Amino acid sequence: MPSFDVVSEVDRQEVRNAIDQAQREIANRFDFKNTNSSIEQNELLITLRTVSEDRLAALRVVIEEKLVKRGVSLRGVDYGTVEEATQNTVRQVVTIKVGISSDKAREINRMIKEKGPKGISSQTQGDSVRVTGKKRDDLQAVMSMLKGADLEIPLQFNNFRD
Repeated sequence: MPSFDVVSEVDRQEVRNAIDQAQREIANRFDFKNTNSSIEQNELLITLRTVSEDRLAALRVVIEEKLVKRGVSLRGVDYGTVEEATQNTVRQVVTIKVGISSDKAREINRMIKEKGPKGISSQTQGDSVRVTGKKRDDLQAVMSMLKGADLEIPLQFNNFRD
């Protein structure tokens, strides 16, 4: 029986490369001179520090450009609140979300059941959703339907079996 998995993953090495490129860019850019701007990464948590909120916005733009260039979807990027830090600086924590939450998995399952072709079934398996059906064309229709839906998380389809 043909099947595939719907997952939400991110390539951690590409995230690391994007952050390294962003750090090099802010070290060289004139508008970041003498602002003590920094980007720190701890796995999928990124901490931005700088002197003002407008510099923080510029720092976010640099990071977003580098992430997009490296192929990391911005749908999985979650910005925390801007906090006041020591010595008149501001700080913001950026989280890159991976995995499909149980609420999103329920939403995906409901969408497949309502809008998908007949004979297609889906079930949640941990942080992924397994979709099975009798025909390969039906599975491809489900893939295109999920790509077109606005689920606010990046989706990938893997483990396609015929």
